[in-house]
Amino acid sequence: MSLDALPRCSRLPLAPRLPALLEALGRIPDDAWQHHFNTGYYQGEWSGVALITPEDALLPLAPGQGEPVPTDWWQEEQAWHQVLALFQTNIRSARLLRLGAGARIHEHCDPDLGQPGGDLRLHMPLLSPADVEFLVDGLQVPMKVGECWFVDLSRPHRVDNPGPGARVHLVLDCQPNAWLLELLHQGISDTPELSPGRAGLAFATFRDHVAGDPNLAERLRTITDPHLFCEAVVRLGHEQGLEFSEADVKGAMRQGKRTWNDQWRA
Repeated sequence: MSLDALPRCSRLPLAPRLPALLEALGRIPDDAWQHHFNTGYYQGEWSGVALITPEDALLPLAPGQGEPVPTDWWQEEQAWHQVLALFQTNIRSARLLRLGAGARIHEHCDPDLGQPGGDLRLHMPLLSPADVEFLVDGLQVPMKVGECWFVDLSRPHRVDNPGPGARVHLVLDCQPNAWLLELLHQGISDTPELSPGRAGLAFATFRDHVAGDPNLAERLRTITDPHLFCEAVVRLGHEQGLEFSEADVKGAMRQGKRTWNDQWRA
């Protein structure tokens, strides 16, 4: 597999020892968790602890281009050594990231991950309430605890944890090499098909309703300001008991534009 042909996501054929990792996770003191530096990207609690961090990172949990440096706190915990040893590539960053109950990460892209020579980001869920949604391109990535996934986060993505309990992932930024790219290729055939999340399904129902109501369709068509249009759609959906966000509306608009452009390339 080449870097030009990366999938949206791939469930990798790796088998970490989850019980040992959960025991080690339980021994991390509460005061070790630091708030994520990108405060504009989330609401609620999003925090983490670093296992490996670039030496030139300007803030805790922040990216960098320097030499990866292991932190001291976990060196006596064999579970972390064992799980990192599964990866036969250069791990440039390794973090435990915790999203608290009721917290969400707003939709955004990480464009540095899509650059030539950029790192590949892997997610390994350790704790994950059943109703957590990790959406990429508006589709739910069905990650389960103990699995390891590559996810192309240069695409629009967001996370919602309604709880109960925190969601904790081990997140690795790895340099692509032949071993990792082959693992991604192997994982594609075992990756479940992605489906829309709860909000995406609600928006699809609203869109069908608009298609069947010419007056409502015309009312929305007269709103030319994109922000006001999204606000109106979310409000009208809420009035019908359909809960979705402006991110869902914007995602549908992007997809519509992409489909329109693609028809001229065929």
